[in-house]
Amino acid sequence: MSQDERVVTVIGAGTIGLGWIALFLGHGLNVRVNSRREDAPRIVAEGLELFGPYLPEGSADPAGFAERLSFEPDLERAVADADVIVENAPENLELKQELYERIGKAAPASALLLSSTSTLNPDDMGARMADSSRLVVGHPFNPPHVVPLVEVVAGERTSARAVEEAVAFFTSVSRKPVVLHKPIMAFAANRLQSALLRESVHLVREGVVTLEELDQVVTHSIGLRWATVGPFLAFHLGGGQGGLRKWLGTLGSNLERGWEGLGRPPMDDETIRSLIEQAEAAYGSKTYEEHVRERDAKQTAILRSLAEVNDRA
Repeated sequence: MSQDERVVTVIGAGTIGLGWIALFLGHGLNVRVNSRREDAPRIVAEGLELFGPYLPEGSADPAGFAERLSFEPDLERAVADADVIVENAPENLELKQELYERIGKAAPASALLLSSTSTLNPDDMGARMADSSRLVVGHPFNPPHVVPLVEVVAGERTSARAVEEAVAFFTSVSRKPVVLHKPIMAFAANRLQSALLRESVHLVREGVVTLEELDQVVTHSIGLRWATVGPFLAFHLGGGQGGLRKWLGTLGSNLERGWEGLGRPPMDDETIRSLIEQAEAAYGSKTYEEHVRERDAKQTAILRSLAEVNDRA
């Protein structure tokens, strides 16, 4: 089946769902949106206007999206003839179990079932299904229409074929799927993000830097570095000619002692209030839409530059 014949049903029109809708339309897919919100068409239209300019290079003209976009509030009808179903419901296990029980009965047996969950195991979500072997986690990193990573996570009942199809599908829409070798709470990317966030909160709470200054520290150092190389390659290069072997034997020899000194900030009312006040003071002069456009413009520029360097190499 050609790309322009495939039907993708996107369940939910929140932030992640809107990003998927824009990305899939940009890659020529027929997208059917399932949302209980009466104003879903307006929300999607606004999302496409906001996200459209920052789709990957070579994406279709947003002017033609409307002819491949439809809305179906009834779940069973929305999935009845879908080739791929991408679920973006809230992180509520009981809700997702109910959804997949209904999807399992109404969708074609060949449909690929993908969940954008950031915490839940596919076996748990599909516990009430007669057959959950087609259910795979495809966890994106927000915003999914810009950031390439998708963490693909299988359960014990997930078939190897479904994992292969998930990887192929995400690759076909210009994403970078990484298959986790085993399930773990919050997967990989969010765990890394959470570790950095914890120390960020600690440094701000202790008055070492302000919230705005912390963001500047990251974007002008490790953020820039990690946009080009990962943590291990960075330290492999940090060891000079001796690589990671040399670095771990010298500069990295006291890692555990350093880890012991990392903060464990309490997320009490005082901490939360301080973070909110600083964020609003630093970033409140721009609207959400203005921040999103600036973020996506910068991120797409980075991706474009990296692609040019890789092409030259």
